[in-house]
Amino acid sequence: MEEKYILSLDIGTTTIRAVIYNTRTETVAKEVDNVILHYPHPGYVEIDPDELWRSVVDVVKKALNSASLSAGQITAMGISTQRSTFITWSKETGKPFQRFVTWKDLRADKLVKQWNDSYIWKFIKFGAYMLFIVSRSKRFKAGSVFKFSNNQTTLRLYWALHNILELKTAVERNDAMFGTLDTWLLYKMTDSKLHMSDVSSASATGFFDPFTMQWAGWAMSIFGIRMSMLPTVVDTAGEHFTCTAKEIWGHPIPIRCCIADQTASMWGSCCFDVGDVKLTMGTGTFFNINTGDSPHASVSGLYPVVGWRLGSELVFSAEGANNDTASIIKWAQNLGLFDRPEDTSEIALSVPDSDGVFFIPAFSGLGPPYNDCTAASGFVGMKPTTSKAHLVRAVLEAIAFRTAQLYDCVRRETNYTFTTIRLDGGVSNNDFVVQLVADLTGLRVERPVQVEMSSLGCAHIVGLQLGIFKSKKELASLRKIGNVFLPRPQVRKSYENVISRWEDAVKRMCGWYVDNKSVSQNSVSDSSSNSITPQNSFKVSPKKNGKSK
Repeated sequence: MEEKYILSLDIGTTTIRAVIYNTRTETVAKEVDNVILHYPHPGYVEIDPDELWRSVVDVVKKALNSASLSAGQITAMGISTQRSTFITWSKETGKPFQRFVTWKDLRADKLVKQWNDSYIWKFIKFGAYMLFIVSRSKRFKAGSVFKFSNNQTTLRLYWALHNILELKTAVERNDAMFGTLDTWLLYKMTDSKLHMSDVSSASATGFFDPFTMQWAGWAMSIFGIRMSMLPTVVDTAGEHFTCTAKEIWGHPIPIRCCIADQTASMWGSCCFDVGDVKLTMGTGTFFNINTGDSPHASVSGLYPVVGWRLGSELVFSAEGANNDTASIIKWAQNLGLFDRPEDTSEIALSVPDSDGVFFIPAFSGLGPPYNDCTAASGFVGMKPTTSKAHLVRAVLEAIAFRTAQLYDCVRRETNYTFTTIRLDGGVSNNDFVVQLVADLTGLRVERPVQVEMSSLGCAHIVGLQLGIFKSKKELASLRKIGNVFLPRPQVRKSYENVISRWEDAVKRMCGWYVDNKSVSQNSVSDSSSNSITPQNSFKVSPKKNGKSK
């Protein structure tokens, strides 16, 4: 039989990967390019769409050449993308109104603080709580504790709607289109024919309701987001994604999957059963648990997202996130604490402890259980005896401590019995961090042979759609574990006092930027209009006829 090939295109925060797999999920070819990030103002993190498109086209061409294949020999492709990174463009011309505003961007930081502290939002949350008391609906329970954060799309889009003059005008003329990175890629690849997003990417925006599986009406009315500019939300896989335009790679390639990177990695790690856990340690840390056919209503800040929808199969995930992981290691490298990230494990083990030094990893605020976007990063407890090795160990320990906190949130809020964490992401290659995660959680930690799971997850879904793989059980049998890290109870015991003191240091850094203008300046308008505050936000709510007041 003629071999079939699956192309996976994975666009993360910092890298673009094109991987070609055969029917045994073996890698036939792999090419990698960097995502060029732009920082035009303090706190702004952007991607130029033209640069990204050129890189996408080029990296696929290189993968095809490496495999000695033509585009016509690719059976089908799947796409996984970073979430919550968005762009807007014109329906008429296809021209973007701005660069991609990434999930790491902090321009709406001031708005996040204002909305979370506003009487309007407190009233809405109180109303949700009262509805929960009456109805016992998990949807209202989740709403009663919901907080805005910078990594959600909602307030960054709100910022754009009021600060980008060309976009504001286009919205009034019904000429604006919104899309996360997956939506824009599908639009480009199909020669402007598709305006779609799959359920997993849509649910990560912050204004798609996983309990109703629709764009949230409350967000439309409060933030003036027009339904006409939003993409159609579709299943994670299927023929509705059609094919790439022939002109791009010389032959149409059928697209059979489009999925958010974190849930793609769940497929790569074969987290198919309720209670399965995967831990991605990449640019950020993402702790995901399969919650089956029901979204999880969290009180500690875990986020309910849609894992995937394949016909009648709808699977949800509860997610806890630390936005700074590999980005912290890169920062420490730039600071001169070490030359190569792969040396950090050995450096950390060269000293018996951190000498009382603690690091708070909060460049993008702190997620669960703190949920504090005003927290600050920093070293606490440095003294004359502190060396670079102590600082490196403190940084790596902080990553493991925050991961253990995410697990504690999940354990307190669910009734699942956990035994294993399945790893992926570049930082999972750090033995010191991974072993400490195993020690502090008390769980077996499995690291695969290849730690990049998002592209493999795409290939799994595409192969299942094509009938190359017959079942999830067959996919699980193909999974390759590289290393296993078992928990050491004595180490966990020895860290009890250390973690207690670290948590005290974290509390000292929480709320650091509440009255500090140095962070708020990231949200200052860069065009003709001022940032809209919660107190006057209803002045821009849409009327029934679709025009703004």
